[in-house]
Amino acid sequence: MIQRPRGTRDFTPKEMEARRHLEGAFRTVAETHGFREICTPIFEHAELFTLKSGPSIVEEMYAFEDKGGRQIALRPELTAPAMRFFVNDLTNYPRPLKLFYFGQCFRYERPQSGRFREFFQFGAELIGASAPESDAEVIGLAAALIAKSGLGEYQIRVGHIGVLRSMLRDAGVPQEKVSGILQKLDKKMYDEARPLMRDAGMTEEISEKAIKVTETTGPVDVLKDFPGEASSYLVEVFRILEAYGFTDVKVDLGVVRGLDYYTGVVFEVDAPKLGAEKQVCGGGSYSLTELFGGEKVFSTGFAIGFDRILLALEREGTIVQEHKVEAYVIPVSDKMRLEAHAITADLRRNGIAADVDLMRRNLGKNFKYADAIGARFAIIVGEKEMAEGSVALRDLVSGEQSLVKKDELVDKLRNKGESGVRGRCGGEN
Repeated sequence: MIQRPRGTRDFTPKEMEARRHLEGAFRTVAETHGFREICTPIFEHAELFTLKSGPSIVEEMYAFEDKGGRQIALRPELTAPAMRFFVNDLTNYPRPLKLFYFGQCFRYERPQSGRFREFFQFGAELIGASAPESDAEVIGLAAALIAKSGLGEYQIRVGHIGVLRSMLRDAGVPQEKVSGILQKLDKKMYDEARPLMRDAGMTEEISEKAIKVTETTGPVDVLKDFPGEASSYLVEVFRILEAYGFTDVKVDLGVVRGLDYYTGVVFEVDAPKLGAEKQVCGGGSYSLTELFGGEKVFSTGFAIGFDRILLALEREGTIVQEHKVEAYVIPVSDKMRLEAHAITADLRRNGIAADVDLMRRNLGKNFKYADAIGARFAIIVGEKEMAEGSVALRDLVSGEQSLVKKDELVDKLRNKGESGVRGRCGGEN
């Protein structure tokens, strides 16, 4: 027996229904915010990702040499491909350019709860402006997506990398040492950050002040302790978010991001039910286009860990309504089989989910099967009824049965579907 590769998954029909439901909800929210979908290749030149994230990412990538001798990698994330696409083909589009995407990514890492070697990301990029309005628009989209997912417990934390960058600059830290310090501070690895700050010429007092900055969280009022351009900018972002109706966002200056291409606002979304691996979304403002051969353009974006959202929903006990067959068509005899198929086809053409007996079961076993697949109605095609142009329609929830004219069946099912009870489908009683 051949097993699936480690770190990958197979999804049952029920799991796929939940995934497609969430994916569809996310697409709808993004579109209502004025974002348009793009799609990029699953594999790219490996250089695209090393330029963005540094050579260390090679250890995490599924990278290989193709038959033409080119270094290729399965994409480990979707921001770099989106920006490569922008530089290649989209620079003449009107700005701001608002894009979203959904797809598989691949990283060679140790599989664990909520973390896989093949995983899915939903993300968005707003390209063309460095302004509080742009950052608030993107954070607002992320917040709307998380809310739409149905997640009950989550926390949106927003910071500004400029607060710490200005502190390090004022302390005389050489530019080439800034990223290393910020990376340690971002991960709260203070014991490793202190010697780096000392070696960069920072006094113990200033180093401890920098650490205190990363521990600063709370309402927007906490920014008054850190006056400056970055704090003023972040206050304006929060004002716009409040106008959008997002008042449960908090300041967290510990969201740092140590990579050089991050330029300002940074944010994360946590789902406490996931424990230590609680982050489900991360993003911020950045500039990557010049790395890929284009003009310098400021952007803001984020990526949502699609799989982690689903895991968090599962741990909260959220149940996504399953797709159910509306009508199961049962011929009572071999003579009625073609008629049953014709009725099934007519229901499908009219947008009603319908299935038909394909196993030549008897009536009793067909009813058991209809119940097993969660069908709402059974349509019984009998010779006597068909002679009168009718079929028997049985409500499998209430048990009620009535004769319905064949040419009225579609309207009857539509009316019952709009007003009826879907007890086993999670509907209201």
